[in-house]
Amino acid sequence: GAQQSATVANPVSGASLDLLPRFQLEPEDVYIVKNKAVSLACRATPATQIYFKCNGEWVHQGDHITQHSTDRGTGLPVMEVRIEVTRQQVEKIFGLEEYWCQCVAWSSSGTTKSQKAFVRIAYLRKNFEQEPMAREVSIEQGIVLPCRPPEGIPPAEVEWLRNEELVDPALDTNVYVTPEHSLVLRQARLADTANYTCVAKNIVARRRSTAAAITVYVNGGWSTWTQWSGCSTSCGRGWQKRSRTCTNPTPLNGGAFCEGQNVQKTACTTLCPVDGAWSEWSKWSVCGAECTHWRSRECSEPVPRNGGRDCHGPELDTRNCTSELCSHAAPGAEDVALYVGLVAVAVCLVLLLLVGVLVYCRKKGGLDADVADSSILTAGFQPVSIKPSKADNPSLLTIQPDLSTATMTYQGSLCPRQDGPAKLQLPNGHLLSPLGAGRHTLHHSSPAAEGADFVARLSTQSYFRSLPRGTTNMAYGTFNFLGGRLMIPNTGISLLIPPDAIPRGKIYEVYLTLHKQEEVRLPLTGCQTLLSPIVSCGPPGVLLTRPAILAMGHCVEASAENWSIRLKKQSCEGTWEDVLQLGAEPCTELYYCQLEAQACYVFTEQLGRFALVGESLSMAASKRLKLVLFAPAACPSLEYNIRVYCLSDTQDVLKEVIQLEKQLGGQLIGAPRVLHFKDSYHNLRLSIHDMPSSLWKSKLLASYQEIPFYHIWSGLQPFLHCTFTLERLSPSTCELACKIWVWQVEGDGQSFTVNFNIAKDTRFSDWLVPDSEVGAPALVGPSAFKIPFLIRQKIISSLDPPGTRGADWRTLAQKLNLDSHLSFFASKPSPTAMILNLWEARHFPNGNLSQLAAAVAEVGKQDSALLAVSEAEC
Repeated sequence: GAQQSATVANPVSGASLDLLPRFQLEPEDVYIVKNKAVSLACRATPATQIYFKCNGEWVHQGDHITQHSTDRGTGLPVMEVRIEVTRQQVEKIFGLEEYWCQCVAWSSSGTTKSQKAFVRIAYLRKNFEQEPMAREVSIEQGIVLPCRPPEGIPPAEVEWLRNEELVDPALDTNVYVTPEHSLVLRQARLADTANYTCVAKNIVARRRSTAAAITVYVNGGWSTWTQWSGCSTSCGRGWQKRSRTCTNPTPLNGGAFCEGQNVQKTACTTLCPVDGAWSEWSKWSVCGAECTHWRSRECSEPVPRNGGRDCHGPELDTRNCTSELCSHAAPGAEDVALYVGLVAVAVCLVLLLLVGVLVYCRKKGGLDADVADSSILTAGFQPVSIKPSKADNPSLLTIQPDLSTATMTYQGSLCPRQDGPAKLQLPNGHLLSPLGAGRHTLHHSSPAAEGADFVARLSTQSYFRSLPRGTTNMAYGTFNFLGGRLMIPNTGISLLIPPDAIPRGKIYEVYLTLHKQEEVRLPLTGCQTLLSPIVSCGPPGVLLTRPAILAMGHCVEASAENWSIRLKKQSCEGTWEDVLQLGAEPCTELYYCQLEAQACYVFTEQLGRFALVGESLSMAASKRLKLVLFAPAACPSLEYNIRVYCLSDTQDVLKEVIQLEKQLGGQLIGAPRVLHFKDSYHNLRLSIHDMPSSLWKSKLLASYQEIPFYHIWSGLQPFLHCTFTLERLSPSTCELACKIWVWQVEGDGQSFTVNFNIAKDTRFSDWLVPDSEVGAPALVGPSAFKIPFLIRQKIISSLDPPGTRGADWRTLAQKLNLDSHLSFFASKPSPTAMILNLWEARHFPNGNLSQLAAAVAEVGKQDSALLAVSEAEC
């Protein structure tokens, strides 16, 4: 056996001298992580020597670690060599070429080279080249979230997290990741609403992108209409209605609320029952042989119809009589027969009367049952209460309509000097109609109990409603105890939420909405007129520990002898209530109003829908109208139109007119003017004069145009306009010169001198306020206030305590010309805070802190110099 082994081994040993080396292990690509050296190895057989060559240079022999062994299967010698490569070696040639190494093995037959192994320094940069962005998408819409990971060696692997949980496309067929690492959701589902994070990682580090919030919303859809309700009256003209709900589907996650009315009403007529009545008795008949005569009547004036009652009483009346035709026989058997007959007739009449009474009672009972049934059907649709009429106006009724009705009809008495009563069809929708998704059960209570009742009712239900999208007349934001401010750009409307108005630990989503007149109209009676925009702030019913301040413009020339001005608020049932009469002692501490020349500042601890309404007390009462002239920016034809707008002098109406003219391609051709429109019942007239007849002619047939008084005075139409159509006699005529007069008959007037080039004159374009002129519509926390928080607290703590010489908040109110409101300020826990809040509402964003600091310093309190800071220091 030993001899046989030697025989086998010898040929193999001899053959090894003629073999080229063959690598059993070749060096692999490696990465240097941080400062840790890497090892390269190779193994060959048969080999007498093995050396590494790196970037064309031989590695020093002393850097090699060599191991020798023998292949058990072939008996050939095996050599294995290792070297270490450090970060410094690689960085020496960094930027010139890549660092590589390979093995060279020798045998007696020659040499063999291994593959090249590249040594790279591993890294992963911090910043993503592209991060996913937050989005709001409709349900079933596709979503693509791009992600380009940071640059790195080796290239980073990408994975996605949904709310910190790994997204696995293998488990969810609705999700896949593209080769470019983008996450694709084929169809958005409500469950896909989450925070998505792109994660990039390699052997060096792990990087996370900014989380992208994806909100999948559902736009609301109407359900089918319900059946029409029964007629509201059992006699005459009434109404019936049907309703639908925004539940098919219900708006979710801020989806748009359904457009249109949720209630429809239609007129109905029920025939009224007419009771019968007797005609006049006929003349007595001739006395007959039986010594009687008779007369009759008919139940025909009128005949009973539509279930009316029959006439009561006999149709025939008989009496005894005597004449030559009457036979006077002695009393005997004939008389007995006569008496018996009369008794029988009487009994019959009694029986007939009893039957008639029974029939009448049955009919009456049946009618009552019908009425009861009808009331049961309609009770849910008629929550109408009629308040007592005022002593001085007994015919005036204030009707609180059903909350669910879409329209209401007001018919009341007008002022004595009006021509006659008027009837206005006014839409009166739900208080929360412009908002988005969400369902509430709203209750009505007196103002004094509103806060506690609302909190008690709303504490157990999901309160916040998502807000509508895509409107320029809305601002919204999320606020906490630090407070903040909402502003609707270019309208002068804002809502200031003071610090600590929201309880600590609470977060409210607050909105501010400007309503168009055609969306929400409030009923006006008599001489009442709308003086301000209709503004909603909410959500209503939330708990505020300090009053918020709602600022909005108005168009009244206020004076106590000419005006009675009231602040109206829409209740949860949809009715409008007077919550404050300006100039009178407030009936509740929930509301207060500071009226200035062109704006009012409403202190309110209950958010809701507000409007300022005035009632003129004399013909000297006046409103401000703004007169604005527009014309086409380009005139390709011979006709040229000048539009004269008469609008309520508030910023929101001017903004609406400017937006309308931008859509029409109009330009301003004259500086706006203000006209004082009096309650004199005289119309507004407009005319054009002094136009060169050789160049232009007017197509106006009358000498002037006229806008009726009531159209302007009610305020329900915020702007009206008249158009003067002119015609150029030559296409080359570009210069227009004329005068336009606007005046109230027997009242104030304004004139415009128009002199400009219709092709290129744009000198009045600066009057148009650009939409980008104002800042962010929502400011949260300290950025919403001019007064720094610490200085504000210092002022409050210094001036709230009564001063020994009157040096307290009362003196500050006098310095700021607010001493007429001392009783209101004194009713609050911190009068100084109320004063500073009002200052913030009046002077943001251009208030002068130095002037306020000077006023505080003059109060004479200690440490007042601490408060004298400049705006730059704040």
